[in-house]
Amino acid sequence: MRILISLLAGSLFGAGLLISGMTDTTKVQGWLDVFGNWDPTLAFVMGGAILPMLVAWRMTAHRKPLTGGQFPKATPPQLDRRLVIGSIMFGMGWGLSGLCPGPAIASITYGGLGGIVFLAAMLAGMIAAPRLGVQLDRSANAA
Repeated sequence: MRILISLLAGSLFGAGLLISGMTDTTKVQGWLDVFGNWDPTLAFVMGGAILPMLVAWRMTAHRKPLTGGQFPKATPPQLDRRLVIGSIMFGMGWGLSGLCPGPAIASITYGGLGGIVFLAAMLAGMIAAPRLGVQLDRSANAA
């Protein structure tokens, strides 16, 4: 049952990315080009994700998942050094490539060599991130 739900959710997510055009790097880069040829359509995609998620969080407050376990509890965000540096790095990668993790994975089927290189670089960054986080923590504690 868990695999079937995961397959359905992943298929819905991937189809949404393709239909909305979020796998098109020029569309995402157009969103980030606020002083040039700005493309506001990403705001609708974000709203289309945020609003249903807000409803889902409210609906699951006192329920259990169909496949068992617990829904994760919402925790207040902590604005710290790791969040700021990680956000800047994520934003730089997103702005330079026009891809974030979901569309990057979707693009390996049609993105050619560039999509594969981006995915490999993203995976390398994900592997290196815990070590970088430890270094950031050490340097913050030493200061």
